[in-house]
Amino acid sequence: MNMRSTKVVEEIMRAGLAGDHERFLELMAPDGMIEWPYRPDGVPGELRGRQAIGAFLAANRHLITFHDYTDVEMHETLDPEVVIVEYVAHGTVTATGEPFEQRPLAVFRVREGQVVTYRDYINPLPLMKVLHP
Repeated sequence: MNMRSTKVVEEIMRAGLAGDHERFLELMAPDGMIEWPYRPDGVPGELRGRQAIGAFLAANRHLITFHDYTDVEMHETLDPEVVIVEYVAHGTVTATGEPFEQRPLAVFRVREGQVVTYRDYINPLPLMKVLHP
């Protein structure tokens, strides 16, 4: 596994967990993209560029507060730019105080120390309960 790619992914995940949007955006390539292939209504299919990603993060920063990621597994691929991560995200729905749990599988492509694509395969059902109670 390309250790440099893995380190970038570890760092962007730490920034996301900490709510450090500034650091998260620094780790994204200027024209980087986040995709959600499976998502509930109201969530865009993709965001392109730091400005769009930053605006989305700012608009949704108080929806869920994440506390930790557990069962984190990083998977090696034949492509040294690609890192696949499975984990469990634990948090709290800000508006209700209810617990939130999500089991994403994320595929990152890292080039020259920055994330160029972040494909986030989430289970849309837990998020639907938050967005459409």
